Amino acid sequence: MRLDKYLKVSRLIKRRTVANEACDAGRVFVNDKLARASYDVKVGDIIEVRLGQTPLKARVSSVQEVVRKENAQELYEIIQ
Repeated sequence: MRLDKYLKVSRLIKRRTVANEACDAGRVFVNDKLARASYDVKVGDIIEVRLGQTPLKARVSSVQEVVRKENAQELYEIIQ
């Protein structure tokens, strides 16, 4: 699954266009490397989103095309 779509489905970022713009602006890193919106997300990847004051770091635990809002947090675990 594309990185921008994963960020939207997992609700780490609310809208896919915002996720795409964040990737283009250099604010999203995967495994400590700058990532483009077209990056193919895999289980075990560590995604870091630098929006706002505090960066958000999450490990991908599952990749699903469609997920309910209540179950979105099951797709990742927060690392700090």
